[in-house]
Amino acid sequence: MPVRLVLSGGIGSGKSTAAAILARLGAEVFSADDFARRVLDAGTDASAAVIDRWPQVADGCAIDRIALRRLVFADPEELAELEAITHPPTRKALQEAVSAVAASDAVIEMPILRDWFNGWTIVIVDAPDDLRLERASGRDHRLDESDIRAVMARQPSRAEWLLAADLVIDNRGSIADLTEECRRVWDRVTAV
Repeated sequence: MPVRLVLSGGIGSGKSTAAAILARLGAEVFSADDFARRVLDAGTDASAAVIDRWPQVADGCAIDRIALRRLVFADPEELAELEAITHPPTRKALQEAVSAVAASDAVIEMPILRDWFNGWTIVIVDAPDDLRLERASGRDHRLDESDIRAVMARQPSRAEWLLAADLVIDNRGSIADLTEECRRVWDRVTAV
């Protein structure tokens, strides 16, 4: 039976790097963020709905994603409204992509745990909050510390992430350490 993993963790935890390592180990990796970005491409139904709801984030026919992020992460109700628009088409696209590789081992990298893939093994990439903040600040210079902290405040706490985990990838160390952690988890799930 093919492996089915949901890879998650807070902003700056190293999910994307871990996902790339798992891809090198043989997994078909799908990024929920990539699918969500496509859902908001100019000309999509979701993009039109977002611009209709929040005209201040319109950048011509496109969406200023940084402005949208700042707006919705400042208000839980606005975030819920955005998710109501974007989650259904994102989930559908992800499910179709996974169905297309039904015989392959699959990993879905998701920034927030959803019940979209019940029965899948949940793997959390873990790192202390201060290290996550440092990493997120270093990789995306469009976001300042307050933006990153706002995202962190809307995500589960580190303890909540760990409670949800079936398996944990410790990402407190180097890339070599992360690679070894990913290999340990991959060996475990593929040995079944």
